[in-house]
Amino acid sequence: MGYRVAVVGATGNVGRELLNILHERRFPTDEVIALASKESEGKEISFGENLTLNVRSLESFNFAGIDIALFSPGSAVSKIHAPRAASSGAIVIDNTSQFRLDDDVPLVIPEVNPESIVHFAKRNIIANPNCSTIQMLVALKPLHTISSIKRIVVSTYQSTSGAGKQCMDELFEHTRCLYMNEHKEPEQFPKRIAFNVIPQIDTFLSDGSTKEETKMVMETQKILDKEILVSATCVRVPTFIGHAESINIEFHEPLSEEDAIEALSSAKGITIIDGRKDGDYATPLDCVGEDTTFVSRIRQDPTVPYGINMWVVSDNLRKGAALNAVQIAEELTSKYLGGSAAKSSVNQNGKRIH
Repeated sequence: MGYRVAVVGATGNVGRELLNILHERRFPTDEVIALASKESEGKEISFGENLTLNVRSLESFNFAGIDIALFSPGSAVSKIHAPRAASSGAIVIDNTSQFRLDDDVPLVIPEVNPESIVHFAKRNIIANPNCSTIQMLVALKPLHTISSIKRIVVSTYQSTSGAGKQCMDELFEHTRCLYMNEHKEPEQFPKRIAFNVIPQIDTFLSDGSTKEETKMVMETQKILDKEILVSATCVRVPTFIGHAESINIEFHEPLSEEDAIEALSSAKGITIIDGRKDGDYATPLDCVGEDTTFVSRIRQDPTVPYGINMWVVSDNLRKGAALNAVQIAEELTSKYLGGSAAKSSVNQNGKRIH
């Protein structure tokens, strides 16, 4: 049995990746519909190697008969059109921040809390977490299972693709200008992103945190454990794809470095690269196009009774967004809609590479 699937925001970075992953993982579809703004109506967009889809206008689209709607158009658009799709009978998997903290909307990472999907029927909406939260919790869930987490201190190094195509273009253009001895004022970022790092993602709140940092705190508590304390600093760096995170975890009970490695090695969706030699760690360049979350630099933190440090990188357009949404759809169809979701050809079992 196939499903009628709508991809909303199909012309954006995540929308294009959603189409790629639906095709790669052979998600069972009878029809795939690409939706975007009126300005994109009539454009052609690739779906697989040999197929193209004509982009249709979201504003005038009738969602009746759509089984699953994968949304990634921005929060303001999701606020209007996701409930409209849900009321027409489509199950919405939304990649924006619009519904993540709503009590009656499940916030899901399939490797972490797949059981939460069952609550989708309350509003016909499932929320995809923030990209930085996803990769962090994929890496932390196996550890929290064997030794409960007390506190997390995380610093992120987030690529420009997390802010959209125009921000990637600004990095490229400002880098070119520097080499050509030209000056150009930043438009997408508060400061120049080329050869720089910017300790601000999203707007500031009254306590001095940014919205991105607050998302990581509140989403972690909703998904993993409401008692976990989280301190986050989110930084934009001059890379195109791939987010990195330096994570310090304090536990309530003892957890050795060896036990942490064993738990991570047997967990789904994780690859350990940690040989303790020069270059024996994952970087954002290594994760581009990969579905796995890479964990490196695993080591004991001697400054607290029970602490571990590690370095986590992941492709923010894939596992941080599109792949996670498709994995939710696979869980949904295989366990709740009576269908048979396609199985990925990628081996998601963890491994340690020396």
